[in-house]
Amino acid sequence: MDDIPPYPPIDPTTFDLIVIGTGLPESVIAAAASTASKSVLHLDPNPFYGSHFSSLPLADLPSFLSSHSTSPSPPPPRSASSEEEHRDFSLLGLAARPIYSSIVISNFSPDLVDQFSRKFILDVAGPRVFFCADKSIELILNTGANQYMEFKSIDATFVGDSKGNLLNVPDSRAAIFKDKSLGLMEKNLLMRFFKLVQGHLADEQDVKISDEDLQSPFILYAIAMADYDQEDTGVSGDLLKTKDGIDRLALYNASIGRFQNASGALLYPIYGQGELSQAFCRRAAVKGCVYVLRMPVTALLVDKDTGCYKGVRLASGQDIFSQKLILDPTFKVTLPSGSSPSPPLQAKLPFFSPKDDRGKVVRGICITKTSLKPDMPNFLVVYPPRSLFPEQVTSIRLLQIASNLAVCPPGMFVLYISALCNDDDQGKKLIHAVTNTLLTVPPPINSESSAAVQIKTAESGCAVQDETAESGSTGPSDPGEGKPTLLWSALYSQELTLGQVDFICSTPMPDGKLNYDDLIDAAVKLFKEIYPEDEFFPQTSSENHEDVDDGDGDASPET
Repeated sequence: MDDIPPYPPIDPTTFDLIVIGTGLPESVIAAAASTASKSVLHLDPNPFYGSHFSSLPLADLPSFLSSHSTSPSPPPPRSASSEEEHRDFSLLGLAARPIYSSIVISNFSPDLVDQFSRKFILDVAGPRVFFCADKSIELILNTGANQYMEFKSIDATFVGDSKGNLLNVPDSRAAIFKDKSLGLMEKNLLMRFFKLVQGHLADEQDVKISDEDLQSPFILYAIAMADYDQEDTGVSGDLLKTKDGIDRLALYNASIGRFQNASGALLYPIYGQGELSQAFCRRAAVKGCVYVLRMPVTALLVDKDTGCYKGVRLASGQDIFSQKLILDPTFKVTLPSGSSPSPPLQAKLPFFSPKDDRGKVVRGICITKTSLKPDMPNFLVVYPPRSLFPEQVTSIRLLQIASNLAVCPPGMFVLYISALCNDDDQGKKLIHAVTNTLLTVPPPINSESSAAVQIKTAESGCAVQDETAESGSTGPSDPGEGKPTLLWSALYSQELTLGQVDFICSTPMPDGKLNYDDLIDAAVKLFKEIYPEDEFFPQTSSENHEDVDDGDGDASPET
């Protein structure tokens, strides 16, 4: 570990809680624990905040993905003193486990992209948005984290099809009335549906939806954001019940017009989604949390007799002790080679590693010089199941972000695409179906002007190879009329790992959802498990949730 800077010893050496990783769930828990007057040490081996929820410069993204696509051999723990001083402890090695696979980075305009590479700030876990009334916004307001973030409104939501059409989603009765693509009968049916939903939400007895109907399947993708095909019960992994669909409609309805400077239902943070983790880290620091970046943890200290967790050993060689530990889900615990753990430790070893994965999410990032919709910079596109090809059983979501959100140079656009999938091949097919429909990939002219870098992960390791981009490798080679030209792209699959609460607590990986509500729920649950007597971010009476006008056109929730 010669690249570890010579940090001075951390003082004190004992904390109530040690958190490893500065992803969103870890940062929220660190802030909540600090607010509850717990002493917290927050560590991250990276030189930046956010971990797998971060926003990175374009030049740094390939190396970050590559570093988490193989299992490096953990370095031997460096001893801070003689082993005699720690004869009561066993050392369990801590190493990263592979999270990303099938990584392909393609650069079709090297001169242009490289010139502005540091001006691109790319979300690792995109696409993500906030609903103006969702749990994330409530948490940001309740905790004061809004002091460290600013937002802009997403202009519109569209539904896409295989012909490249982007159809506007009418999100209110007024929008339905103005929509020219709907016939009179369709408008009447949708009007009656919205009236039914609004009456149900208002608890009007004459328009209440029955309990039986609330348990029936609910079909809606662009507002309720259903992930799977709701009509094919043999394929769907997640049928959305009407009750849940109504709740999501209520969230969407409550989000529209909530903030003065956000006309739509959705928000995106200026400088990217990584700002969310940083905001909670700043909130934690104000409450006394100690932060150390660029500091890997090489081992866990466990009691030899009981197998219980006691502390961690840092890459600097120092041992730090705590009552509780929360791990980034990408870490795994290993035994020293040739060691024979005591029976109590052997019984607890299964609880020291994350639970089994629950599928994958495929993510794509594309850079263009032309908006998919003229004169519209920021918007969401949803491709419902079977809208692109018959075997498509999951929704695909695309988010276009422009330079007014400070994530790319003026005149350029970033597209984030994602979909749930069972394996890498299925994921690639889903992403390619979107890029083939919307974008033009220029044919190679020569190896200098059309270079691509492919990073392929195999069981034996990660091979990095420079090669000339082949026609049709990530999209159509024939220029399509009116299609934006692809300048750069990244495609990768990510494991969906569950968090756990046992002897060692771990947080979940970024999921395949559009917002953060499930991740916030997981963080709240974990906090209440480890600190059942403490309140999760007690709200002060002076906070005003609806004061959002910051005077410069940004949708910035401010207290």
